[in-house]
Amino acid sequence: MSDRVFVAMSGGVDSALAAALLCERGEEVVGVWMRLTPGGTSSDAPRCCGTDEAGEDARRAAAHLGIPFYALDYAEVFGREVVDRFVRSYAAGETPNPCVACNGYVKFEALLGDVTRKFGASRLATGHYARVATDPSGRRRLLRARDANKDQSYALYMLGQRELASLELPIGELADKGETRTLAARFGLPNAAKAESMDICFIGGDYREFVRERAPEAFVAGPIERADGRVIGAHAGVGGLTVGQRAGVGVATGERLYVLRLEPERGVAVVGRKDEIAARTYALRDVSFTADTPPGPIFPADAVLRYRGTPLAAEVRMSMDRSTAVLQLAAAALVAPGQAAVLYRDDEVIGGGVVDRALAD
Repeated sequence: MSDRVFVAMSGGVDSALAAALLCERGEEVVGVWMRLTPGGTSSDAPRCCGTDEAGEDARRAAAHLGIPFYALDYAEVFGREVVDRFVRSYAAGETPNPCVACNGYVKFEALLGDVTRKFGASRLATGHYARVATDPSGRRRLLRARDANKDQSYALYMLGQRELASLELPIGELADKGETRTLAARFGLPNAAKAESMDICFIGGDYREFVRERAPEAFVAGPIERADGRVIGAHAGVGGLTVGQRAGVGVATGERLYVLRLEPERGVAVVGRKDEIAARTYALRDVSFTADTPPGPIFPADAVLRYRGTPLAAEVRMSMDRSTAVLQLAAAALVAPGQAAVLYRDDEVIGGGVVDRALAD
C-alpha cells in the first residue's frame, strides 16, 4: 500500500483546506473529485459538489497546492443509492437524510474502495467537521468536532473500524468556521470565500416537486384520519407530508393538528394533537457500530435524532442478529421514520441506525 493520502475535494473551502493542512504536514497528497450528476451538471443541483462547476473549483484548489488531481465518475451510484433512496423514502412517508446515504454509499464505500483498489492507497481524507482518535488498544474512535456548531459526526455514524482506520479529518480540530476561512486565506486557496453548499445538494427548489416528478403515485389524494379512524378531511398525497408537520395538513377543525404518522399502503395521513405526537420508544433498522459490535445487548447512550440535535438520554436494546434495535428514550420526543438516530457516549459516536417506526410505550 502507498502512503499517499487521497483527499475528497468537493470544490468547497473545507476539503480544500483539509488538503492544504496535509500538505503543510509533509504528506504526499492527491486530490480526487467525485462527479455525482450525469455529465457533471443538473438543473436540479445548482450547488451540488458533483457538478462540473464544483469540479473546476476543486481542480483549481489542487493546482494551487501543486498536488495531483483525479476526477472520478460516481453519478450512477449517487443516483441509485442517494437520489433514488431519497425519493423512495419520501414516497413511503419517511423523512430521510441524504447526507448520511452519500457518506455511507458514495464516499466511504465507492470512493474509499477505489482509493484502496485502484490507487493502492490506504488513507482517505475529507473536509468533514469531526475527529478520529486511536485509543490504547488500537481501536479507532469517531468524535465530535471541536466546533459544536459545525459538527458533522452525526452523518458519519455508519463508519466501522475498516473505514475509520483509513480516515483522516484534518479540520475537525479547528475552533470554528472563522478559523477555517482565515487559514484558507493564508494558504491563498482560490475558494477561501466560497459560500457553503445547501443541505439537499441535488435539489434546487422544493423537494416535494422533485419527489412528485419521480414518484407521482405518492401524490394521490387520500383521507386524513384521527387516531380513532374518523375521517376529517383529505390530503393531496403522503409524499407532500412529513411526520410532525402542522402547516398545510389540509383540515380546519379549530384544533392545532399535526401529522402523527403516514400510512402509504392505505394512502392515509393520521393526525392528532401535539401531545399525541411524541413517543419514548422507537424501532431502529440498519443498526451499525463504530467499534463493529455493540457495547452490549442492552446499553445506555445519548441519542441524537436529527442533525445537530440535542442529545437525549436513552437505553438501547439490541435484537439477536444485531441489525435492529429498540431505542427507549428517557423522555418523549418527536422522531420521523427515516431519520437517523445516532448514539453517543460523551463526545464519541458509538453507532446508530434508521428510525423505522414508533412503538407503544
